[in-house]
Amino acid sequence: MSTPSIKAIRDELAQAADPEKAAFYPKFFKTGPGEYAEGDVFLGVTVPEQRKIARRHKALPLDQLSELLRSKVHEHRLTGFLILVAQFERADEAGRSQLFAYCREHLAGLNNWDLVDTVAPRIVGAYLLEHPELTPLLYELARSPVLWERRIAILSTQAFIRAGEFKDTLKLAELLLHDKHDLIHKAVGWMLREVGDRDLASEETFLDRHAVRMPRTMLRYAIEKFPKAKREHYLKLKA
Repeated sequence: MSTPSIKAIRDELAQAADPEKAAFYPKFFKTGPGEYAEGDVFLGVTVPEQRKIARRHKALPLDQLSELLRSKVHEHRLTGFLILVAQFERADEAGRSQLFAYCREHLAGLNNWDLVDTVAPRIVGAYLLEHPELTPLLYELARSPVLWERRIAILSTQAFIRAGEFKDTLKLAELLLHDKHDLIHKAVGWMLREVGDRDLASEETFLDRHAVRMPRTMLRYAIEKFPKAKREHYLKLKA
């Protein structure tokens, strides 16, 4: 097997690029002037293909990985973060600590929802689950003026939810209740729904307190799996 290199990764991504997808992705990921991912650049490589490339190069050294994570090309960053996730998940405790710190140094590269959703639960959330003394970081991120840092905060708690811990998800959901951005509304509603999948009473208690003030998109995401009558009950609170 050849030694992993950033050149090989870039070449493989370029070879896997699809011109039709390269034209479609900027519209799908909102890269136009004034949109949330303004200026992001796409080659047109599918996520499954990026996962294959990441697996082939999962031993890429961190100094080269940094070049990917700081690239202006979306697929370079996502493939790089997929490699980082793979390295984190197979590392020992010392390695996980190093890779968590490295991830924090590269949070600016997580500047679209697919990047955030790939990395936040599997690195940030997973590490904080092991080191709860660092959980205040999520509250700092939730108060950030940067959209993607706020999404990192709530999406990281997916790791907590899957471990049966809901407290921080609910606190952060309350903190983000009046956020102005649709992508935060969707993320908070999604995490509330995941809480409800495991502890319906906890989700309903939150909704009984806050549904009347929740953005409609957030509420709709949160109640998506409810029976029709229960969905209508909560939606009527918004009327």
